[in-house]
Amino acid sequence: MLTAVIQNMGLLCSRHQDHNQADSEETAQTTEIERRIEQETKAEKHIQKLLLLGAGESGKSTIFKQIKLLFQTGFDEAELKSYVPVIHANVYQTIKILYDGSKELAQSETDPSKYVISAETKAIAEKLSSIGGRLDYPHLNEELAREIETLWKDAAIQETFLCSNKFQVPDCAHYFMENLSRMSDTNYVPTKEDVLYARIRTTGVVEIQFSPVGENKKSGEVYRLFDVGGQKNERRKWIHLFEGVSAVIFCAAVSEYDQTLFEDENKNRMMETRELFEWVLKQQCFEKTSFMLFLNKFDIFEKKVLNEPLNVCEWFKDYQPISTGKQEIEHAYEFVKKKFEELYFQCTAPDHVDRVFKIYRTTALDQKLVKKTFKLVDETLRRRNLFEAGLL
Repeated sequence: MLTAVIQNMGLLCSRHQDHNQADSEETAQTTEIERRIEQETKAEKHIQKLLLLGAGESGKSTIFKQIKLLFQTGFDEAELKSYVPVIHANVYQTIKILYDGSKELAQSETDPSKYVISAETKAIAEKLSSIGGRLDYPHLNEELAREIETLWKDAAIQETFLCSNKFQVPDCAHYFMENLSRMSDTNYVPTKEDVLYARIRTTGVVEIQFSPVGENKKSGEVYRLFDVGGQKNERRKWIHLFEGVSAVIFCAAVSEYDQTLFEDENKNRMMETRELFEWVLKQQCFEKTSFMLFLNKFDIFEKKVLNEPLNVCEWFKDYQPISTGKQEIEHAYEFVKKKFEELYFQCTAPDHVDRVFKIYRTTALDQKLVKKTFKLVDETLRRRNLFEAGLL
């Protein structure tokens, strides 16, 4: 009997020790979790939130991809390969838009004959137009690439391409048409440049965390950049991102003053950008938020503006050309820049005029320029932080 009692007491002590050990382990685990949460909370305070806004086709997503290439690890082979169907879809969509555009111009222009596809190319054109209208695009092979190249080189398609502003011809059209042979290769893996040119509409929200100075967080600010869809039906998703924003990077494609929206072909793209910029500026939660305006697609703008005057856009109807060549390009750009500056100050309350506002001339496809621009953005925001901390 006594032996049994002693054994039971020993068992109880053993259980008590087990419970104590379990409690200690649980307490240690809880403490570690709390420590990690505290560390992450502190780290979060040092991460600045950047919001990338702009109308559809403004080049936001290309800027976003450049950041991934410049300040992160870039795209691995699997990610590059994932762009193959996107690029092939871009090719089919582009050739269909051009063919449909040629038929439209052949019915409406004063000299319709130059927009009529040659008889020997007609069957190919109809076949490719049919493919371009599908949701499931075939893999681009050598035979299809040759047919697309044949249609691309048709005089009517080239004439239509000169009128790209009248249709929804993507900026990547010429680049992809000139690289059909490489992109139809059986073992094709897209290059970084191919990925930058690839067009896929942003839906929802994507984010990336980076430091323009490098991985060492002590050497500069750490940013979390959010990219959201620019089309009208995507903008309702913006609102929940507006709180706690350090800076808004607004992309405006300066080259699109003579083009219409993808989602509304009766609305000029530049007029839509103006209205959107005005709406964003007036948001109460951005009263003290820094604004970085990227006047993007300057590479296209400088080729276009000498042939297509700015005053075709209602917002720029008071523009008067003064020169030719490079001087006129600069004059036109400064006019557009001034329009945005005036709009900014019109929409900014007098007691908020001291918030940071910077304008940068950008070309999203130019990696060196994008890198330089983000270094300047980083420098501006760091100086603002030091000023607010009373250190400047």
